[in-house]
Amino acid sequence: MIVPEGIDTRFLSNFRALISQKVNGGLSFYIITGGGKLARNARDAARAVHPDASTENLDWVGIAACRTNAEMVRALFATADTPEVIRDTTQQIDSPSPLLFAGGVRPGNSSDWAAVQAAKAVGAKKLVNLSNIDYVYTKDPRTNPDAEKIEKTTWADFRKLIPSEWDPGLSSPFDPIAAKEAEEMGLEVAVINGANLEEFSNYLDGKEFKGTVIG
Repeated sequence: MIVPEGIDTRFLSNFRALISQKVNGGLSFYIITGGGKLARNARDAARAVHPDASTENLDWVGIAACRTNAEMVRALFATADTPEVIRDTTQQIDSPSPLLFAGGVRPGNSSDWAAVQAAKAVGAKKLVNLSNIDYVYTKDPRTNPDAEKIEKTTWADFRKLIPSEWDPGLSSPFDPIAAKEAEEMGLEVAVINGANLEEFSNYLDGKEFKGTVIG
């Protein structure tokens, strides 16, 4: 949502306003950023110039993009007390700040995986994946007109819909490896279209919302 093509400053402005409002209401957030178009363009450029570049090296390009986005989002909220962008979401965090920020962590893992690790590190029970889809569907709705939206599902049923392995080019509502760990943790994940931040707000307030709950 941050860099669908160029940097979406309108989204960032609305996101900042919403998160600030919820923090003033007593909520805390651990915000994990993906790489978006920035990561894809950088990886593709590196691969075009050096076709034999290793997957690990290309992963580091994507991780750098994720961290760049994390630094940008942190800057939207930064005060003298805002912690630096966290480099490893598997580490335990003891911070009085209501806002924590992180991007990519290590090669071979997605930002979904990093977010699940962050939830584990701080003891969070809910995770929101702001994506570019309104719901998880039974099939890819872009190529299957008979695809049905799913408003609520279990991890066992969700994992039947996605591949068992993850790779950097995978198109899936949630990384399969992250999904397995989320299931083991008993974590609730809500998939919500980030373009509709009102739905995100409704979820946070315990109201009806457009999206899919997995858990």
